[in-house]
Amino acid sequence: MRLSPTGALRHSGNLFAMALDVLRTLPRRPFQAREFIQQAWFVASVTILPTALVSIPFGAVIALQIGSLTRQLGAQSFSGAASVLAVLREASPIVTALLIAGAGGTAICADLGARKIRDEIDAMQVLGIDPIHRLVVPRVLASMVVAVLLNGLVSVVGVAGGYFFNVILQNGTPGAYLASFTTLAQLSDLWAAEIKALVFGATAAIVASYKGLTAKGGPKGVGDAVNQSVVITFMLLFVTNFVMTAVYFQVVPQRG
Repeated sequence: MRLSPTGALRHSGNLFAMALDVLRTLPRRPFQAREFIQQAWFVASVTILPTALVSIPFGAVIALQIGSLTRQLGAQSFSGAASVLAVLREASPIVTALLIAGAGGTAICADLGARKIRDEIDAMQVLGIDPIHRLVVPRVLASMVVAVLLNGLVSVVGVAGGYFFNVILQNGTPGAYLASFTTLAQLSDLWAAEIKALVFGATAAIVASYKGLTAKGGPKGVGDAVNQSVVITFMLLFVTNFVMTAVYFQVVPQRG
C-alpha cells in the first residue's frame, strides 16, 4: 500500500469532522434508547471483569513502590495519601481508557466494519437514515457512561489493593494509611479523574466508529481497521491525558 504524505492529514480531518458530527447529532430526536442500553450493557459486560483484574496489580505496584520510597525518606505516614493520589489521578483513568479501547472499542469497530462491508451502512443512507445518529451516537454515549462507572470501580479496587499490600506486606500502620487520605488528596482529584474517563470513553468510541465506518477490503480490511483503531486510540489517549493533567495542575490549587 502506497503512503501519501497528505493521507494522514486527510484521515485526521475526517476523524475530527466525524467528532463534530457526533456533537451536532447528540441533541437530535428521537434518541436511540434501546441501542444505547444494549451497547452500554455489552461494553460493560466485556470490560468489568478485565478492569477489576487489571486494577489489582496496578494498585499493588503503586503501593509497593510508594511504600518503599516513603520508608527510605522516613515519611511512612504519607504513603496512603501518595497511593491514593497516584491511583485517582493517573492509574484509574488510564486503566479505564486502555480497557475501553482494547475491549469495547475493538468490538464497536468490528461491528460497524462488518456492517460496512455488507453494505448495510450504504443501505441505511439510501433509506434516509443517518448512521451517525442511529449507530454512532448511542455507542459513544454508552462508552462514556461505562467509562465513568469503570473509573470508580478501578479507584475503589486500586485503593483497596494498595491498602492491603502496604499494610499487610510492608507492615504499614492501618490508622496512618487511612488518616493520610485527605492530607494531599481532595475531592477535585476524583472529579478530574471522572472527567478524564468521560473524555477517554468518547475518544475511544469515536475512533472505533470512524475506523469501522471507513473499513474496506472485506474481512481483512475489518481486521486492519480494528488494529488501527486500537493504536490510534492509545496515542490520542496518552496525549489527551497529558494535556488534561497539565491544565488541571494549572487550574486547581494543590495541597501542600
